[in-house]
Amino acid sequence: MGENTHFGFETVPLEEKQGRVNHVFHSVARRYDIMNDLMSGGLHRIWKDTFITNLRVPKNGPFRLLDVAGGTGDIAFRALASGGENTRVTVLDINSGMLEVGRERAGDRYGDRIDFVEANAEELPLPDESYDAYTIAFGIRNVPRIDKALAEAYRVLKPGGRFMCLEFSKVDMPLIDKIYDLYSFNVIPQIGKVVTGDADSYQYLVESIRKFPAPSVFARMIEDAGFKRVTHKPQTMGVVNIHSGWKI
Repeated sequence: MGENTHFGFETVPLEEKQGRVNHVFHSVARRYDIMNDLMSGGLHRIWKDTFITNLRVPKNGPFRLLDVAGGTGDIAFRALASGGENTRVTVLDINSGMLEVGRERAGDRYGDRIDFVEANAEELPLPDESYDAYTIAFGIRNVPRIDKALAEAYRVLKPGGRFMCLEFSKVDMPLIDKIYDLYSFNVIPQIGKVVTGDADSYQYLVESIRKFPAPSVFARMIEDAGFKRVTHKPQTMGVVNIHSGWKI
């Protein structure tokens, strides 16, 4: 029998998950950023700003960033604004619809400082040791084989390079966790239905958060991929965590 995995709370064949995830993001790509504002009350902007502040993109000297699952460009644009003129960002996403939105948003503002690549996080079509940093925001939980994506992150980073991940987590605070669950399961899918016409995709996204490993477990996965000095920092009562590791 083939290997199974989860698609939200549903058990599916491993080879089927990527196609179903792709369908989700094709469905919501045009309204993805609007939905992020509505679902988080704008907090996703603060989380992403904090994420980039922690990345510490240098103002001087060359810096190459690979932003995976970053199709619409939110992380890339922040990194380019934070860094100097020698900062270059490759936005990589498996979903063509998300990349199309990112290209449109970028326009010609950044010239050759940004490029967009359609590819799978599990099999990066990129050379070994070619990037100074690898970021992935709200994307790692949608990867069918997280261990493969982490191994690829390690491979393409230069020695001294940094892995950073921004991802949702389970809230572990009495009462707050109950309120968060009520909001997640009852409100978010309905917002998705009104704004994108697709409640099911947001039901999946809510469920996928609950299926993602706890921060301490994910930290061990990052370490298993070879990274050192691995940390995770909770934001907003643990709604999200900023994960970090170094290729040393």
